[in-house]
Amino acid sequence: MNLGTRKLLDRSFTALGIGSIVIMAMTLLIVLVPIVTNGLGALVFKGTIEHRKMLAAEFNRGDRAELERQTALADSSRKPVYAMMAAFEQELTGMDEPRRQQYQQQYAQVRSAIQTLLGPIPGDPLPALTRSQYGQTRWEKAEERLHEVLYEKKWDYSNPDAPAKEYSVSRAAGFEGTSLVKLFPYVEKNIDRMLMPEWTLYWGFITDSSVDAHIFGGIWPEIQGTLFLAIGAMLFAFPLGVVAAIYFTEYAREGFFTSVLRSANSTLAGVPSIVFGLFGLAFFINTLKVSESKSVLAGSLTLAIMILPTIIRAAEEAILSVPKTYKEASLSLGSTKWNTIVTVILPAALPGIITGGVISLGRAAGETAPIIFTAAVSVGSAIGLADVFSSPTPALSWNIYNLASEHEAASEIRHVQYGMVLSLVTIVLLLNLSAIVLRARISQKLKG
Repeated sequence: MNLGTRKLLDRSFTALGIGSIVIMAMTLLIVLVPIVTNGLGALVFKGTIEHRKMLAAEFNRGDRAELERQTALADSSRKPVYAMMAAFEQELTGMDEPRRQQYQQQYAQVRSAIQTLLGPIPGDPLPALTRSQYGQTRWEKAEERLHEVLYEKKWDYSNPDAPAKEYSVSRAAGFEGTSLVKLFPYVEKNIDRMLMPEWTLYWGFITDSSVDAHIFGGIWPEIQGTLFLAIGAMLFAFPLGVVAAIYFTEYAREGFFTSVLRSANSTLAGVPSIVFGLFGLAFFINTLKVSESKSVLAGSLTLAIMILPTIIRAAEEAILSVPKTYKEASLSLGSTKWNTIVTVILPAALPGIITGGVISLGRAAGETAPIIFTAAVSVGSAIGLADVFSSPTPALSWNIYNLASEHEAASEIRHVQYGMVLSLVTIVLLLNLSAIVLRARISQKLKG
């Protein structure tokens, strides 16, 4: 190969490598930017007076005197709305039956939309569900509900060759000639005064428990449960993984038994995570009965089995990377084999072992399938250390899936879903960052 061809190939491979890095970076940005922007929306948003009422009632938080002052101002702006509704209800009683039936159906939709926007209408019984005891707590959701108050959604089926098209019709036109027609422009004009939006930094999203299945409140039980499961998995898997790696590298003789063990370890590393979940249910809960049903202990054991092959492989590679001269020098000075392993080989291999362990910890924190059958619940409160042996726990990975796909109000709590995703990504990134920092510090100390 001549020099010109070699330079051309070198430049081509360099360009290909740089291009690959750029594509990976762009892909990462495309994935992370929506997560970060929407996730931060769970912490920073325009909160209405209904949000401040909720915080005072459910978490005993906020300035009571200021809240009472704002509530009085908001109520004074809402009184005309309720007065117009009461007047129209009185007007309905004087209508003939066909007209009354026509207006009652339309009015029921308006009344429901007003109740969703502003909260319970005075005189109505207090709803049982917490979500129905308040109006819209977030301004962007309030604007959506305002549109429902002002406009009725309809569909155009006139073109049989095309899908039906959605369009909106003013509700005010349907009440032309009645006392209710004045309500719609009033609500549109005074919505700010009725809900009093303010920019809010809601740290309670991280530290509070959820209220009414994550309609209100925060995600602290999910964060705590994720940490319990991940740390519990490491307590079981890390010592076993390091001991197994020491056995493979220092004590095992090449043969059929060792070959089977290595093959089994490699096979376990490729088993789908859902299989580990089913195994944990069958073995740890139904056979060993470590708990009567789901528990943090059963979930941690299942996650430990799942990440064990990765820890063994990482620790084994780290031990093998230690120069043989270290071992030979220690043995030549009269040290025993075990003492050499503990005092020479393991400290030198520690950066690689810890890196593999922390990366496995990040994987354990982000897994969903292994904890579905063994540890996770959709809704629950934070548990204490004494409860990990018998109680299940909410976890970020499982609750993200549950809230996005099975929650009855999934579209209403997108900010909670994105907030959970951002929290989980942040935890995993922090764990990986800690592995990098820890490895660098240990390596620096070893170099003297």
